Amino acid sequence: MTPILCFDLETIPDAAGLRRLGLFDADCDDAAGVAAAQAARMESHGNDFFPHYLQRVWVIGCVFRDHEGFRVRCLGEQHGASDAEEAARLRAFFKTIEKHTPQLVSWNGSGFDLPVLHHRAMLHGVAAPRYWEQGDDDRDFKYNNYLSRYHSRHTDLMDVLSAYQGRAFAPLDAMSRLCGFGGKLGADGSKVYESFCNNQGEAVRAYCETDVVNTYLLYCRFRLLRGEFSAEQYREELRLVRNTLSSLIGDPGSPLRGSHWKDYLDAAPALTAD
Repeated sequence: MTPILCFDLETIPDAAGLRRLGLFDADCDDAAGVAAAQAARMESHGNDFFPHYLQRVWVIGCVFRDHEGFRVRCLGEQHGASDAEEAARLRAFFKTIEKHTPQLVSWNGSGFDLPVLHHRAMLHGVAAPRYWEQGDDDRDFKYNNYLSRYHSRHTDLMDVLSAYQGRAFAPLDAMSRLCGFGGKLGADGSKVYESFCNNQGEAVRAYCETDVVNTYLLYCRFRLLRGEFSAEQYREELRLVRNTLSSLIGDPGSPLRGSHWKDYLDAAPALTAD
């Protein structure tokens, strides 16, 4: 089977980049400077969200599904956001693509996650020739690569399900819960920088892991729609996810000792029905 890699980012403002561009006083500490820059952006743009190139990658959540099974984790063992730690996360992500050439799956990955990864890889000089391939060295990539919006090697489910119409976009949380999955647990993305400042990395990693599991489960349902799964194969895949998540409850190597998976399964009726 072709490996599947579902991914999701949690990002924080790039304080060092904001300072370098003169967007806040160089004498300010990071938190105060980011707050000042956010206030200025709110006044000038009507929102305080910084553009993609000023988003530092703090967490990359991944689901990896291949013939060996189903795994969920966040890349990078360190909870910091230094240049070295961010670059290590990016290298780990693109190394997975280099090694496995997986099917990439995201929710709004084309609109947010991939542009952030592109800009940050550029800043850190992270090479990823397999990801950037467009058919020059591998003809299989000429008409199906990771970069073209309408190619399937990267499937942005939000984009596809909306028929590429922005007014039809649906939020991941709502679609997940409507389909009987657990939805988003914990704080939303707007609180990630606050969590970073409060050293709450484990909670953010747990939140990000539930996001990529939601994405994977919606992709399974999409495969059912496309006829790639029979009804029984779809149920078997849901059982695999449920059993894997159940095994992580109490695992000391999992964020919050896997307690988020108990909460998630309790909120996911589609995973408890056989």
